[in-house]
Amino acid sequence: MASSAAITMAPRILSPAVLLVFILSLFHHVHALASTDTITWGGDNSRTGYQTNHNMDPSIVGGSQFGQLFKTHLPGLYNGAAEQIFSQPLVYTPSDGIQYVYVATTQNNLYKLDAKTGDIVAHRSLHIPFLTADLDGCVDINPLIGVTATGLIDPETETLYLTAKTYVDQAGGNGPQGRPNGRYYFHAIDVNDLSERPNFPVDLEGTVARNNPIRSFNGGIHHQRPGLLHTGQYIYAGFASHCVQYNFTGWIMGWDKTTGAVVERYATEGAGVPNTTPGAGVWMSGGGLASDDAGSLFFASGNGYASQLDGIPVNGRNPPTSLEEAAVHMTINGDGSLTVVDFFMPWEKTQLDGADRDLGTSPLQLLPNEFSCGDIKRIGVVTGKSGKTYWLNLDDLGGYQNGPNKLDDVIQVYQNENSVYAGAGVYPLEGGYIYINVIQYPSHVFKFSCNAGVPSFTKVADSPTSNAYVLGVGHGTVTSLNGQPGTGLVWTSDVNGYNLRIYNAIPENGLMTMIKAFNVPGTTKFTRPVFGDGRVYMGTTQGYIYGFGSPVNLPLNCSSPHDFGVSDLTVATEPKAVTCVANVAVKISNITLTGDKNFHITDLPAIPVTVPAGQALSFEAVFVPKAVGPLSSDIVVTTENSVDDYSTVTPISLRGNGQSVSPLLAISPVTLAFQGVITGAQLGGVNQSVIFINKGNSDLTISDIQYSLQSETGPFVPANTTASGPKAGAFTFIGLPSTILGNSEATITVNFDTPVSGNFAAYLKVTSDGGTKVFDVVGTSGSAPTALVEFQTPDGADWVQYKEGRNFTFGNVTENTTRSLKIRLTNNATTDSARLSLTVSKPPFGVPGIIGANNQVDLAEGTTLAPGENATATLYCSVPKQQWNIEPYSGTAQWTMNLNDPNFGKQYIQFDCTGISEQAPPLQPNGLGYYQYTGCFKENNPGRQLKSQLYSSPNNTGAMCIAACAKAGYIFCGTQYNRECWGGPTIPVQKVGEEQCSYPCSGDINQICGGNGVGDGAGGSYISLFSDVRGFDGNSSTGPPGAPSVNPGVGGYTSLGCYKEPTTGRALAHQFTPSSATVASCVSQCSAKSYKYAGLEYGGECWCGDALNPAAASAPSTDCSMTCKDNATEYCGAGQRLNVYQRGNGTVTPPVTTSDASVPGTTTAGATVTPTPTGGPQIKEVIGNWQFKGCWTEATTGRALSSKTYADDAMTLESCAAFCSGFTMFGVEYGRECYCGNSLGAGSAKSADQSDCNFLCPGDKTEYCGAGSRLELYSLAAASSSTTTTHTGSSSTSTSLLSSTSSTGASNPDDSNNPSTSAPLSSTTAPSNSSTTSTTSSASSSSSKPTTTPSTTSTSTSSSTSSATPTGPTIVPSADSYSYLGCYTEATNTRALSSAFYPSDNNTITMCAKSCSAYTYFGTEYGRECWCGDKLGLGSEIVEDSECKMLCAGDKNAYCGAGNRLSVYIKKETDG
Repeated sequence: MASSAAITMAPRILSPAVLLVFILSLFHHVHALASTDTITWGGDNSRTGYQTNHNMDPSIVGGSQFGQLFKTHLPGLYNGAAEQIFSQPLVYTPSDGIQYVYVATTQNNLYKLDAKTGDIVAHRSLHIPFLTADLDGCVDINPLIGVTATGLIDPETETLYLTAKTYVDQAGGNGPQGRPNGRYYFHAIDVNDLSERPNFPVDLEGTVARNNPIRSFNGGIHHQRPGLLHTGQYIYAGFASHCVQYNFTGWIMGWDKTTGAVVERYATEGAGVPNTTPGAGVWMSGGGLASDDAGSLFFASGNGYASQLDGIPVNGRNPPTSLEEAAVHMTINGDGSLTVVDFFMPWEKTQLDGADRDLGTSPLQLLPNEFSCGDIKRIGVVTGKSGKTYWLNLDDLGGYQNGPNKLDDVIQVYQNENSVYAGAGVYPLEGGYIYINVIQYPSHVFKFSCNAGVPSFTKVADSPTSNAYVLGVGHGTVTSLNGQPGTGLVWTSDVNGYNLRIYNAIPENGLMTMIKAFNVPGTTKFTRPVFGDGRVYMGTTQGYIYGFGSPVNLPLNCSSPHDFGVSDLTVATEPKAVTCVANVAVKISNITLTGDKNFHITDLPAIPVTVPAGQALSFEAVFVPKAVGPLSSDIVVTTENSVDDYSTVTPISLRGNGQSVSPLLAISPVTLAFQGVITGAQLGGVNQSVIFINKGNSDLTISDIQYSLQSETGPFVPANTTASGPKAGAFTFIGLPSTILGNSEATITVNFDTPVSGNFAAYLKVTSDGGTKVFDVVGTSGSAPTALVEFQTPDGADWVQYKEGRNFTFGNVTENTTRSLKIRLTNNATTDSARLSLTVSKPPFGVPGIIGANNQVDLAEGTTLAPGENATATLYCSVPKQQWNIEPYSGTAQWTMNLNDPNFGKQYIQFDCTGISEQAPPLQPNGLGYYQYTGCFKENNPGRQLKSQLYSSPNNTGAMCIAACAKAGYIFCGTQYNRECWGGPTIPVQKVGEEQCSYPCSGDINQICGGNGVGDGAGGSYISLFSDVRGFDGNSSTGPPGAPSVNPGVGGYTSLGCYKEPTTGRALAHQFTPSSATVASCVSQCSAKSYKYAGLEYGGECWCGDALNPAAASAPSTDCSMTCKDNATEYCGAGQRLNVYQRGNGTVTPPVTTSDASVPGTTTAGATVTPTPTGGPQIKEVIGNWQFKGCWTEATTGRALSSKTYADDAMTLESCAAFCSGFTMFGVEYGRECYCGNSLGAGSAKSADQSDCNFLCPGDKTEYCGAGSRLELYSLAAASSSTTTTHTGSSSTSTSLLSSTSSTGASNPDDSNNPSTSAPLSSTTAPSNSSTTSTTSSASSSSSKPTTTPSTTSTSTSSSTSSATPTGPTIVPSADSYSYLGCYTEATNTRALSSAFYPSDNNTITMCAKSCSAYTYFGTEYGRECWCGDKLGLGSEIVEDSECKMLCAGDKNAYCGAGNRLSVYIKKETDG
C-alpha cells in the first residue's frame, strides 16, 4: 500500500484512470488506520486469534522484503535485571492518527512506541515491582513481577486498562518486602499522555469474595495472568496464584470502567468451601477471559481440592460452588455482577487434580459461526494439561459425567500426546481448521466437518517440526487478507528453534507449509504475535520488542488480486490482463510466478525493461487447475529504483477454485494413530475420527471396504459386525457411509478398545466410483506407567530412592566449593506400559539460596519417558566464599513434581545441603572455633573501634589473628587492610553488609581481611570481626563463666585503675619477683618493703614505688586485659599497662611535675608547671626536616602508607616523624595511628576539604593528627632554609634547616620485620644541661648500620656530603661474645626477652652481657633493665636505632634502650 508521501505525489504522475483507482485505495487506507489496531488479547473477545484486518498478504509475508523493521530496547533496569514482557503489546491509533504500540513490563513500566519506527515516544513507571524472591522458589516469572496480564484499550474513551503487582511501601527499597506486603492495583490510563484517569488506580487488597465472605484477596499471594475483558461498561480480570502455591483460589473481579467501583468479586471456591481449601485458579497461560458480547462471559479453571462432585454426575445447569477443572459460562448482570449458568468438568476430574493436570491451561475460545452445525450453533474449544482437546457446545457445556458410561457429554474429545499451554489457532475459511500447539510434539491440524447435524474435528496434518521441549510454545494465531479464502496464515511463537514461524493455513499432504521464520531471542513463553497495519510485533524477556513487516511503499501499482472463479480440472479459463502503473521510475529485472503451477502468465515484455513514473505495463494470466478447491499463486515483479523507502518487489495475487465434475474420493488423515492409551483406563475405549471427502460435484458411491490386520496390501479379511459398526481387531468403525453427496464429506468415528496391552493396527481399502484409497489405523495400549525418582548420594557413587517426607541431601559442602548431583526419573513399568509424563515440574531454578537446578529444560513439564527409559537433571549446592569460623548452616530447596503415574501424586521433593567453613583454633569440644565470625563492621566510627593492634604481617590470616587474639585475651579481634590484626574488649558499633569487606588476607587470598567498602560505603574503613563465644552471646559482651575482673583491693591496698607506662622512665621504679603472679602476692611484696604503690604488668610482673611517675597516664580499664598468670580470675595489667594499687582508700592526686631534660628518667617532685596558652591547636608546617603536605585520604585498595605502622595514645607529630626515620613520608591518622612509606597507595588524594583533618594529637593537643580515613601528611623537605624556635618552660631548642638532599632506599613493604635498608641521616649530639641544644647532621650514602644518636629534638640538616665525627653517646657495637642486633620493640602482650631479668641502677651493656652469658640474646631497656632469652617474643619487631634513646644508668656514653624499646644483642656465633 502506498504511503501518504506517495499519495501526495500521485496527481503529478498518474493518468486520470489510474488516479481514480489510486483515490479509491486512498480512502481505504484512511479507513484502515483504526481498523488495523489490536486493542485486546487475541484481537477480539472471542479469543480465537483469527484476525482479518491487518493487511497480511501471504504474497508479501512470504516475500523477501518482509523482515525485521526494528528492535527497540526498553531502557528499564531494576536490580540489574532487564525488562521482561509477559503481557502482550497492544496496538492502537488514537485521535492524532498515528498508530502506536503500548508495552507494559514486569518492572511496572509502561511504554508508548511509534508503530512504524519502534521509537519510544512516552514512558511511565507505575510502581516498583514485586520480587520473585518473596515466592519461596516459584520462578516461573523471574526475578520481577509487575504487569503480567494483557490489558485492553477502550477506543471510546482512549483509555488503557491494566493490573500491576507491587508492594504497599513504594519507598521500601529494592529488596523483597514479604508476601503480606504485596499489592495489586487496577489502572486506567490515558493512551495519549499515559496519565492516570480520575478514580484510579484501584487497590484490590482485602477485597472480600461476594460468594464466599470468609475469603479475601491478598496481592502478595495472587497473580493476574489472563488477558482483561471489556464488555459494555465493565472491565473483568481473572486471578490465580504462583506455581500452585499458597491459597491458589481463582477470582473473577469486575470494575466500572468510569468510576473504578468494584462490581464483581467472585471466588471460584465459593459458598461452603473452607477458606483454607485452595483451587480453581484462573490463569489460562495468559489467555483472555472470553465474551460473546451478548451478555455472557467464559473461562476455564485449574485444579483444586474441594472436589464437590467426586463421582456424582451433575447437570451443567446446576453448577457446584467449587468450579475446579471447569469450563464456565457466566451471565453478566445489569450491575456488572456475574452468575454461573453452565459448566463442564472432565469425567476424570479427581484424577486430573491429583496429577495437577489443569483443564484451564488454555483459554476457552468461542469459535466463529462458520463452525456451527445442525442444532449446535456455537462451539467452544479448550485444551488442558492432560493433553485433551475438548470441543464444547457453548449453549450446553455438558456438566460432569453426563455422557455414556459416566464419561463426558461434549461434542468431541481428542487426546494429544502431551500437555497444551496455548489457545487454539482458528481459521474459519475453506471448510474450517483448528490448530493445537502441543509441547514437545508437532502442532496438530484438525479439519471441521458437519455430518447430519453432528459437528466433528478430524486431525489431518501436523507441523513439519516439533514444538519446544519445555513450556513455551505460544497461542495459535491466524490471519487472512480481509477474509479472502486462500490468504490464511498461521503464526506460531515458540521459545526454541525459530521463535516466530509462519505457515500457510491449508496443509498439504498431511503437513503444514512454512513460508517464513524469524529468530527472536528471549521470546516469552505462552505469547502470541500482535498485529498492526501490515506489521507484527513480538515482546521478549531480554528487554527488547521486535517489529516485522515490509516497506510500505510499492514501486508499482498493480491490479491485484485477480480471481478466476471456478474451473474444471485441467480446463483453462479466459486470460485476465494484469496492469501495473509505475509510481516511480523503475527498472523491471524479473517477473516470476510462485506456488503450484495452476496459473500461467503470457505476453511478458522483454526483460529487463524500464518504466517511467506514471507509465503502465501489461501482460496476461490464465488459470488451469490441477487440483480441487481454492488455489492461489503470486506473480512477483522484481524492480530496481533510486528512490528511498520503496520496495524492490511488487506481489500480484492470483486466485481460483478448481472443481471436478465427477466424484473424487479423498481420505484425511491417511494414518490415524492412538498413542499412549492406558489399558482399561477409560470404559468403552477412546475415539478419534477420519474424514471421507467427495471433492467432486457428483455424488460418490462406495462399493467396497476391505480390512486387513497385516498390511495395506492384505490379506484382507471380513470385519466383525457389531451394533456400532464393523470391527477389525481392536478398532470399531462407526458411521461408514455408502454414498457421499457432491462436494461433501462424512466423518467416521474410530473407536480403539482393548482389554490387553500391545500394539495394534488395521488397514482399510475403500473402493468407490471416485477412486480407491487406503488408510491406516494404529494404536498402542499399555499399563499405567510407574515412576521411580532417585538422587545421587553425596559422593556421586550411588542412588537413593525418593520416599515422601525424606529429603535428598548433598551432605556437607565446604565454602567456596560446589557439589553437583543428579536427580533421575525412570519409567519403571513393564515394557507394555504407557509413557510416563511429567505433568508438573517446578525445579528450584533461579531461586535464592545455595541449592539450585542447572536449568529448566531437564525434566521439564511435558517430558515423556517410555518404559525402561530415564532422564536426569542436575542440581548443585554451591556454598559461597566466606570467612573461617562460621557455624555450619543449612540450605534447602524444593522441586514440585507430579506425573501421570496414578500412584505418585503431587510431590514436594526437598533437597538439603550443609555449608561448612574452616575452623581456626582454639576449638570447642564440638569442633567449632571459640572465635566465631561476627560480620563486617565499620571501623573508625568515629574513632578506632578495636584499639589494640596485635600485629601487621604479610602472613596475616583470620586464623593467625584469632590465635594472637586468644593469646592476648581479647573477646573481639578483627582483620583489616589485608595484613593488620586488631583486638579489643568491646564490639564495634555498626555492622554493615558483607560486600563492604572485600580485601584478601595478605597470607591467604581466599580469606577476607577487611575492606574499604563499595557503593555508598566506598572509601570507608571496614574490619572483619571475630568474637569469642565465651565472652559474647551475640548481643552483648558477657565474658566467659568465671570471667576475670579487676581486683578491687587486697591487703590494705585499693585499686587505682589501669595506667600506661610513660615513654621515659617507669611508672613504678622497683621490680620484685613474688612467689606467685597474683595481685595479692605483689601487694604483699610491696607492703613488706613499705612502698605506697603496687602495680602488675604483663600478666604478673610486680612493680613497687613510693611515687607514681607523673608521666604515667590513666588508661581505660579495658587496656589492662591480661589475666594474672597464677589467677585467671583477675587482671594483671598488659603490655605497657599496669593495674595500680595504693595503700589506703585509693584517693590520690599525682602531682604534675617536670622532667629534667638532661637526665632521662629522673623527676623533680613538686615543681608544678602551668602551661602557657598557645591560642589553640595549629597545623605545623615543618616537623624537623619534614614538610606538611596537607590532609590526604586513605587509598582505595589499602593503606595510603603501608610500609610501617604503630599506634600510641600519646601520639605526637614528632614521635611519628622519629618512628618513620628512613622513609620519605609519614602520616598520622585518627589522632593515635602513625604510618610510614615511600609512596602513596593508589587512590589516596588530597582531601577536597582540608579541614577534614581535625583530630588533635593525644600527646600534644596543640597540633593536629589527621582524622577518620584522613592523614596529616608530611614528606621529607625539599631544598629549603628555615629556622624554628620553640620555648617550653626554661629550656629552648634552636633548629636550622639548611639546603639538604636526603637519599633513602626503599624498605620491603611486605616484611615489617626487616630493618630499613635506607641510608639514614647520621647525627651527633652534644649532651648539655643548658637550655639550648644545636644539632648538625648530614646525609650519609652508606647502607650499612651506622652509629646513631637518637634525639627527641629537631635537627639541623646540612647538605654536606661528609659525616661529622660522633662526640656524644653511641651504640655499643659489641660486648664480650655479643654483637649489636638492633633496636627492638617489646613483644605483643609478653616480653621480647623473658627468661631472666637483672635490673640495676648501675646497668651497662657489658654488665648485661655478662649477666646473660648463658643465653642467646640480651637486651637493655629503660636504661636500667637487663633482659635475657633464647628467642624473641611474638610481635617483637626491629625499629630505627634512634628509638633506643635512653642512656645506660651506669654509662652515660652508651644507649640502653628506651620505654618499650630494647637495645638487643646476639651471641656472635649465632649472628645471621
